[in-house]
Amino acid sequence: MGPHPAVAAIRLAVRRVLHDVLTEHQTDPATADDGTPLVLVACSGGADSMALASALAFEARKLPVRAGGITVDHGLQHGSDTRAREVAGRMTALGLTPVEAVAVTVGREGGPEAAARDARYAALDAAAERHGATAILLGHTRDDQAETVLLGLARGSGIRSLSGMAAVSGSAGRYRRPFLRLDRQTVRKACVAQELAVWDDPHNSDPAYTRSRLRHEGLPALEKALGKGVVEALARTAQLSRDDADALDTWAADAETSVRDEAGALECAKLHGLPPAVRRRVLRRAVIAEGAPAGSLFARHIEEVDRLITGWRGQGAINLPGRVEARRQGGRLVIRQG
Repeated sequence: MGPHPAVAAIRLAVRRVLHDVLTEHQTDPATADDGTPLVLVACSGGADSMALASALAFEARKLPVRAGGITVDHGLQHGSDTRAREVAGRMTALGLTPVEAVAVTVGREGGPEAAARDARYAALDAAAERHGATAILLGHTRDDQAETVLLGLARGSGIRSLSGMAAVSGSAGRYRRPFLRLDRQTVRKACVAQELAVWDDPHNSDPAYTRSRLRHEGLPALEKALGKGVVEALARTAQLSRDDADALDTWAADAETSVRDEAGALECAKLHGLPPAVRRRVLRRAVIAEGAPAGSLFARHIEEVDRLITGWRGQGAINLPGRVEARRQGGRLVIRQG
């Protein structure tokens, strides 16, 4: 008799990712002779990440892969340090090594959710460097993807924000999300079937947090109105949007050279001839190249620069993040850091 269907599903998802990691490790000249790759799981102790940790521990035993785990203590709740040690102990009991609990200080920039996320990823990046890990597995599910798409839609910041989370992201493809095609219910069933102890973060049900409100109020209301297929449809939208955004990014990269003169300056007439979606991407790339931080550059900034091309009325320079300014001069778009 085989494993519970939910357990089989999570193990298959992880097995596929581990095979990808191994293939890349063997074909990359920089790592080909580097020994057995280390794959870490980022584990909060919740159902999603505990299921992921259990599947990684099981599958790694059958492959030339070392498997370890990292849990991040954000220090936002009383007793969080004790809980982090407990989670580390559970990962060790699964057979993962090395296992580490890392404490971080969460700032305030961008709001509590964004600040916690930034601190967490910084800690995971540092842990990967410290241990020489090839990849870090994250337990985001299809439900998380649906929530991310809705949050992007609410921000109104374009097709890239509807792309959700990538299955592979980060520097050199460090972050992998094996569960993006699995729903949260399947992952939780896998925990129950394996009798895994899990911890439900109270922040996940705290209405003070936007994602929590969306999870417990917004998505259920949509499902009630539109039917149970909403989560799957939103996840599919993410993949389609990602494909479209990737294609437009490639088009913009190719178009960038064609809209510059012999001296390398951007020509407004040639920019005007591009489709708006491509032109805005060219402008964004150009502004970032001059020193504007990508994370601080919003759609409204690019729209203002775009008006120098499409709505020229003699307006002055546009001030952008990173002390970058854009101005129109003699039929050229001049972008420079002040």
